Amino acid sequence: MSSAQQRLSQVQSHLASSEADIPRGRESILRKSPDDVVVTCALRTPLTRGGKGGFKDTAAADLLAHTFQSLISRSHIDPNLVEDISVGNVLAPGAGATEFRAAALVAGFPETTAVKSLNRQCSSGLQACVDIANAIQCGMIEVGVGAGVESMSSQYGPGAVTEFSHLLENHPEAKNCKVPMGVLSEQMASDRKITRNAQDAFAARSFQRAEAAQKAGKFDEEIAPMQVKWVDPKTEEEKEIVVDKDDGIRPGMTVEGLGKIKSAFKKDGSIHAGNASQVSDGAAAVLLMKRSTAERLGQNIVGRFVCSSVVGVKPLLMGIGPWKAIPVALEKAGIGKEDVDVWEINEAFASQCVWCVKELGLDESKVNPNGGAIAFGHPLGCTGARQVSTLFNELGRTGKKVGVTSMCVGTGMGMAAVWVKE
Repeated sequence: MSSAQQRLSQVQSHLASSEADIPRGRESILRKSPDDVVVTCALRTPLTRGGKGGFKDTAAADLLAHTFQSLISRSHIDPNLVEDISVGNVLAPGAGATEFRAAALVAGFPETTAVKSLNRQCSSGLQACVDIANAIQCGMIEVGVGAGVESMSSQYGPGAVTEFSHLLENHPEAKNCKVPMGVLSEQMASDRKITRNAQDAFAARSFQRAEAAQKAGKFDEEIAPMQVKWVDPKTEEEKEIVVDKDDGIRPGMTVEGLGKIKSAFKKDGSIHAGNASQVSDGAAAVLLMKRSTAERLGQNIVGRFVCSSVVGVKPLLMGIGPWKAIPVALEKAGIGKEDVDVWEINEAFASQCVWCVKELGLDESKVNPNGGAIAFGHPLGCTGARQVSTLFNELGRTGKKVGVTSMCVGTGMGMAAVWVKE
């Protein structure tokens, strides 16, 4: 063998050895680095029934201000160190940009803390967290907050969707973006042969898990109770109340009970108020920074952001978003579904969740182990941030490590993110 061939063989041997030393799969994302983007606090308000619950008379900006104040208090972060805040919202005019900046100032953040709002429909809260994580990763900021908020009591309704122009109405795919989600989900359930019984079984399990979790106090750690003014609808008397629990969880829900509810979108349809997400109010926030920054500041590290994905699907197949987004996120993280301990998948409709879980081949016991949006609500802009606190609390309680949050997104998209508990 010539000297050149010997040298080439040596280099190949070194490369093979180096590649063997590179951790893969679950091991790879459990490794720690000073440059990791970590979460040092994640919390939420209770979620309450739209138009009926504890927050029906509370403005979205007030929910957000309280959530920010609670984040500062629990994390002991110096608010002067927070450089940017991103807030997900769907229904407020202009996505609430003006009032959410004001809410940050009320909460105690200085004028030097920038604030933006964004709207990517049901994934807005997650997108807000991801935007902050990306800004930290690229060096734009050191410390930031991803948040989400929605007052569906005050802002939910047909006025939230702009009228389409002649141009949009006459494009065969574009016009589908404004088809109501309940209608297209009903059609998807029919086309994909997702039976009402399967949907009701999924919904009943969500209610039962949430009821058990609430009774066991599993949500208490992630919730920041809030004192608000509330008008009694029967007497019109204004009262001061403390909201400290999700009030949409209905005890004793069964498949048989759900089977008696009238379908909502089609005479002989399968989707109804009991197997779709609740109209709700709430807010959530997540504090993020690099690991090196957290250690320097003495911040308690709750977990780590690994990666995220966002994908598009046909507008009429909005519900399949998680099915397409989750594999992309897993591939980016270098892991498989068997490496994931807990899945928090938003329950927009039982129909789409049933289909996605089945098609992805997920272990149902790992999906929303404490219930989901069917049981305790889906404040549109809040959910993506809310899932982060719920996920980390569940991973911590059970001693597990890897979790995924995901949701379908109106107009035909899906989003997912991979997280690690520490």
